[in-house]
Parts: sequence; structure tokens; C-alpha cells
Amino acid sequence: MVIGIGIAEQGKIFLSFLAPSPPHLLTPSLPHPHSRMVTSIPEAPEIERHRAAIIRTDLSKPVRLAIESGILSKDTTFFDYGCGHGGDIQRLAKQGYSSRGWDPYYQPDCPLTAADVVNLGYVINVIEDRTERCQALLKAWELAQNVLVVAAQVLIGDRSSGQIAYGDGIVTRRNTFQKYYEQEELKLYIDQVLGVDAIPVDLGIYFVFRDEAQAESFRASRFRSRITTPRIRLSTKRYEDYQELLAPLITFVTERGRLPNKTELPSTPDILAEFGTLRRAFQVILQVTDRDEWDAIAEKRRQDLLVYLALTQFSRRPKLSHFKLIVQNDIKALFGSYQQACSAADLMLLSVGDSRLIASCCQQSAIGKRLPNALYVHVSALEALNPLLRLYEGCASRTIGRMDGATLIKFHINQPKISYLFYPDFDTEPHPSLHTSMQIDLRDLQVIYRDYDTSDNPPILHRKETFVTPDYPLYERFAKLTRQEEDWGLLDHTHSIGTRQGWQKCLLDHCAQLQGHRVVWSKDADPYRIKLLRSARRQRSKRREN
Repeated sequence: MVIGIGIAEQGKIFLSFLAPSPPHLLTPSLPHPHSRMVTSIPEAPEIERHRAAIIRTDLSKPVRLAIESGILSKDTTFFDYGCGHGGDIQRLAKQGYSSRGWDPYYQPDCPLTAADVVNLGYVINVIEDRTERCQALLKAWELAQNVLVVAAQVLIGDRSSGQIAYGDGIVTRRNTFQKYYEQEELKLYIDQVLGVDAIPVDLGIYFVFRDEAQAESFRASRFRSRITTPRIRLSTKRYEDYQELLAPLITFVTERGRLPNKTELPSTPDILAEFGTLRRAFQVILQVTDRDEWDAIAEKRRQDLLVYLALTQFSRRPKLSHFKLIVQNDIKALFGSYQQACSAADLMLLSVGDSRLIASCCQQSAIGKRLPNALYVHVSALEALNPLLRLYEGCASRTIGRMDGATLIKFHINQPKISYLFYPDFDTEPHPSLHTSMQIDLRDLQVIYRDYDTSDNPPILHRKETFVTPDYPLYERFAKLTRQEEDWGLLDHTHSIGTRQGWQKCLLDHCAQLQGHRVVWSKDADPYRIKLLRSARRQRSKRREN
């Protein structure tokens, strides 16, 4: 059973149970209103599926995400079902991966081989026969021993011409078939055919795990914060004498937010021989560190688990036995029992449905850039947010998937929506341009995807340090540029500098140009104009001092 997310007008979150066979998903999809319709087709067109295969210059996104997430490594085997020209197989083999593949047109003689990870990348969307489409998904799942990666097209770039409605998709100019799914429709299709709960990792890309414990560990890891080990504030002879022995204990408590049991740490027998108990050993660590920092780590791990457990309500909440043993121990140590953890998570989830509470969290957030209608946060700062906002974002990313490469997350204050914004040059460009955006409406899970890559006047960013936390590696560089731009008066009129052309005009008016993250005078600027601008800068400086 699949559970969708909705937020009622009163702001209370509710679960809408989708019927096992929703007619709008399992019957032929209506063509887009801008596609060219034909009133009758004398005979079915002859689809040339093989022409849909793309010659790539790099690994496909599904395979790249499998590597980045850690499910595909050089210790696992890989099989590409419907590999096309075999580009992924060849590139993986060159990198030392064990990879094979099969394709009905380009590599029909290659044997179908079971593997740890099987990729069904952009295959089911090019099969016009529904029965055959279903069989391809089932066969790929049969070969997958650990994980099946499923990817399909979920967007149509240009439906304006040259396309014929056919079945539940379209026939393209190249005489290939394309079935374009809605993101939630694709998940529902995978779940129903395979009887699983597929995990979204990006737009149109899902991971399906054989082992439920592995699936839950993967889900939980996506809501796990990065934590820094408390630094040693002073030194004692006792700590110095046992520093090497205590190092693994410090690492474990930093990672888990709790003390290990006797079987979780290989060095436990040696520690017990010296200190008698792990708790006594940790007391030595507390003498040279700040206890509050360790308490904060434990609280952070509790929040991570609460966010994850709250989100399990949108599928099938796993039994405690479905988790890996180390996670079971985390839950017991941090909450007392699984029941208490789930109860706390459910209360937290209920709070997320209060739109006024979410708006208040956004407006009071010490992290991110606050505007009257939204809170903007860099993805690296997400884990530092109020746990309610983390959960709110999780309601979108768990079901739809976070857009690959997303730089900023936009929390809409007046509407139940989340947007992901991709600025590919965020770190390197002083004022990066928006490349793509993906907006998710939490009421019906509708996705709006916009591409600004070809725009002559895309939106750009200012005050980059406001989106990140102070420990971000480039924070001070960003902040220094902002102080300089304020001093020059470049940020005085925010309504006109939000686009590339508006910003360029502002620089021109102020006889300024940028060299990296530094403002300098334009080489061809009029000397008298520069004199006037310098005078204005001095006046601004005096006003700030007063």
C-alpha cells in the first residue's frame, strides 16, 4: 500500500491512501494538450526502440548515483539490463568494477546474469507494449540480488510539434516511443509491479532493495547529520597515558551518540581490562572535553532518528527487527524503547501539519536567508535546521527525491511547498546563476521543473554567506565580498539586482567590476564619476559609524 502526503486547509497533516489500482495511473495517459493529436491512426506505428539508446560521454546519472550512495562499489557485481550501446559497462570496467550487460538490439547474445546491483536505466519508458514493459521490470528485479536501480523519464522537454499520441505515451520524431511518468506515478508503478516500497533518490530514479534492513539503513542514512568530535580542551596524565586506547571509543560515541555495548567495539576487552567498564573509560574522556558537546551529539542523533521514524509513516513503518542490530541498539539507548521512539516521532509528524508553526520556524531560523515569503538554506546547512523543518523537507525528498545537484532548499512560508534550486557555480562564482529548479507541492505532490540554463537573464544570488553556516569552508570569503559590496552601495536596491542583467547594470552604474570575490574599479571608468562615487562611499561609512 502506498501512502501519499497531503496537508489540509486547517494545517493538519493527513494520510491519503491511494487505491490499489488508481484508474488515472493505470489507464492510458492523456496526451499533453500541446502535443499534436490525430483523430485516428489506421495502424500502429512501427516503433524503433533501439534508436532511443543514447551514446553518452560519461556514466549515466542512475549509475553515478549508485556509486555516490555506496550501493555500487568495486566489491559488488553490476548488470545493466537494456544497456544500449554499453557505455556504462565499458566505463565501469575501466574503473575496476565487475560489470556486464544485455540489450535486445545491441547486445542480444550476452547472457542474462544475476548481479548484486542491476540497472534498469531509462528502459521502461521506451517500451510501448504495457505487458512487455511490466515483464522487463520483473525480469530485472529477478536478476537483482541486492539492489535494483530503476530510472525513467518523468518530464517532457518539447511537446510542441512532431509528436503523435500513442497508447499511454507518444511517438517521437525519431520513431521511438516515450512514456513520460509523473514522479509519484512512477513510484506507484514500481511498487505495484514488484510489491515493494521503492526509494526515490532523484527525479525519475529509484532504488529497490532486496533486504529490508539494508533498505531501512539506507533511508535512515539520508537523514543522518554530520557531527564533529569534541576537541580536547585540556590534558591530564591519565588521558595521555590511554589516549590511543580511548580513541576508538571517542569515535564510536561521536558516530552513534551513545556508549557501545560489549560486542560493538573490537577494542572493548582491552578497555575493560584497564578501566573495568566503558562508562568509567568515558569519564576519563569527559575530564578533557566539554560534556555539553557530547550531550548535543546525543540529542542530534535522537533528532536524526525522530525525523527518519516520522517519515516511515508514509509507507510501512518497519518492525524493530527489520533494522540492523547497531540501529536497534541506538534506538534503545537513545529512547528507551522502540515504542517510545515511534510515539515521539508521530507527535513530531503531527506538528509538521501546523502551517503556522512551520512559518514560525522559518521566520525564527538562525540559519539560512530569511525573506518575507520564504527561507532559503544551502543543502549543507539542512541538518543544522530545526528538526521540524528537516522533517518538513523530508516529506518532499522521501517521496519525490531531492533534485540531483541541488544547492539551495527553499521553504515556502505561505504555501505548503518545497523548492530545490541548482546553482552549479555556487562556490566559484561571486553571484552564481540559477540553472534549474524543482518545486514540490506537498498537498498533491505535483512537481514543477524549470530550466534557466538557456535564459539570457537568469536569477542570480547575492549575500551567499547567509545561506550557509559559519563553519562552511568559504563562509568568510562570501561575507567579505558582501561587506565590500555594501560599502560600494551595490546592494542598496535589492528589487533591481536579482537577475543577471539587473546586476550588470548596477555594476556599470557604479563603475565597478568583479575580480573573483572582490570588487574593483572598472578600467575605463570616468575619473570624475569615480570621484563622486568615492564621496558617496565616505558618506555611507559615516552614517554607519553614527
